[in-house]
Amino acid sequence: MDAEISAKSLKTVLISLERTPPQVPRMDGAMRRSSRIKEKQKQEKKNILSPKCLTFCSEVKNTRRAVKRRRSDPEEKLKKAKANSKNVCFDGQNKKSLPGYRDGLSEYELERLENIRQNKVFLSSLNLPQISNALRPKPKPYQKGLKKEKTGTEMLPVRKSVRLQNKDAEIPLAVTITEKPAAEKWVAKPPGPIPMDPVNLDEHVKLPEDLFQLWNESPLEQERETSGLKSYQEVLQKMSLDDSCVAKVVKGRIFSAVFHPSSSNLFMAAGDKFGHLGLWNMGATWGDDGVLLFEPHSRPITCMAFSSHSSNLITVSYDGSARCMDLEKAVFDEVYRSTSALKSFDFLSSDCSTLLLSNWDGDVAIVDRRTPGTSYESLYTIDPKALRCVHVHPVKQQYFVVAESSSVNIYDLRSLKRRNNQAVSQLNGHFRSISSAFFSPFTGNRVLTTCMDNKIRVFNTSQMVDRAPLLHSVSHDMRTGRWLSKLSAVWDPKQEDYFVIGSMARPRQIQVYHESCRLLHSFKNEEHLTTVCSITAFHPSRNALLGGNSTGRLHVFSDQH
Repeated sequence: MDAEISAKSLKTVLISLERTPPQVPRMDGAMRRSSRIKEKQKQEKKNILSPKCLTFCSEVKNTRRAVKRRRSDPEEKLKKAKANSKNVCFDGQNKKSLPGYRDGLSEYELERLENIRQNKVFLSSLNLPQISNALRPKPKPYQKGLKKEKTGTEMLPVRKSVRLQNKDAEIPLAVTITEKPAAEKWVAKPPGPIPMDPVNLDEHVKLPEDLFQLWNESPLEQERETSGLKSYQEVLQKMSLDDSCVAKVVKGRIFSAVFHPSSSNLFMAAGDKFGHLGLWNMGATWGDDGVLLFEPHSRPITCMAFSSHSSNLITVSYDGSARCMDLEKAVFDEVYRSTSALKSFDFLSSDCSTLLLSNWDGDVAIVDRRTPGTSYESLYTIDPKALRCVHVHPVKQQYFVVAESSSVNIYDLRSLKRRNNQAVSQLNGHFRSISSAFFSPFTGNRVLTTCMDNKIRVFNTSQMVDRAPLLHSVSHDMRTGRWLSKLSAVWDPKQEDYFVIGSMARPRQIQVYHESCRLLHSFKNEEHLTTVCSITAFHPSRNALLGGNSTGRLHVFSDQH
């Protein structure tokens, strides 16, 4: 009996050891396991599934309400019946059409393939390639005109630590205060004629022959017929801008620009703040994409105009000189020299031989180009402060309008004195400084003024009364700041009652108005017109409009490219 009891106790101990193998503290070796425990562990590993990939699903979660709703829904029953079939997925698609399908796959592997397919469908619906292509930066368009000058980088000496060189630091004996360098002074051009040597061409390269033919081309006679609003709007809508109509003509900010009266080509001139004069013929190959650059002045060119006879270009500048560009002589002749900065001028005679100039000292000077020398014929003091604009009546040339420091007045040349001159007519209503004032091109019955009080005004000057009546006015943002040229409204020389002006609005645009101050059209181009065009001008005989910005570029809207 004792032997049987000892055998039974030994058997129970062995079974307990199989169930709970001995655990020795800090035992580094492998633990003993029975074959039954190993089989159970293998079976558990087979039952454990790997985690599924994350998928986007718009279905409702398996809440209790959702489960009840699905059980009662006949469509769900139909889907389950289809899902139980062997060759159909949950969404009704044939299993054999799944990517990577082969015979003998388990339900889990088929479900995995279905998840991969749904993920691909969801990613394709996002249109990621199209979005990435849209976000890529567009290549910069080719910049026509003057090219940037390559300046070499200055190599500075290598800085070395005095401490690492085991040297004592130099202690200054006294603190010296260095004065700020004085501002750079303008280097005045020498008096007399200046040769026409293009800056952007080699020294011994002659001027192109096509330039002489274009320069001497006789302009077309203007048709003095005003068109209606609708027909004029249709003409404006046909004018467009592309990459061939934008070019860098001068190096600095444009102060003045004008069209040549030629009708065969679009030929323009522009002056910048450094006294550079740029000529641009669209479509030409001379110079830099049809651009020639000259240096007739040393300070900003504030006003320029082509004469109707002999096609001379007259320019005035802050350096106090007025010059005439004579292409036949290939020089810039000096017409007039003053001790004060010149701001504006206009032709007093039909043959463009007599000029009326205004300066910053408040004087107007009459200059005859036919007389030798660079002096004036007569000088009159109009305002003790600066005169910003002067313009002659197109029909009655004895009258001229002056934009003074805080008022606009019309004077008669026949009754001028050296000082204390009285105006024939006053154009009141301006509250800040005036940028410009111009007679209408055909009759002179209207005067267009631009004032820094953010107003454009049109006055009736058909009769020279003491106070000219105000016809219309419109608000316009004139706050250009110090880095942009002042905005100025100018008439269309082909029409009597339409004018154009640049705009500070976004997207950048150039606006055309009727004399009733009704906005007719806004020239926009978000791809090529991205800056404020402060200087604007219409072509005298063609449907073309130019706009100059602060980087020296001209933008030309035209109906023919």
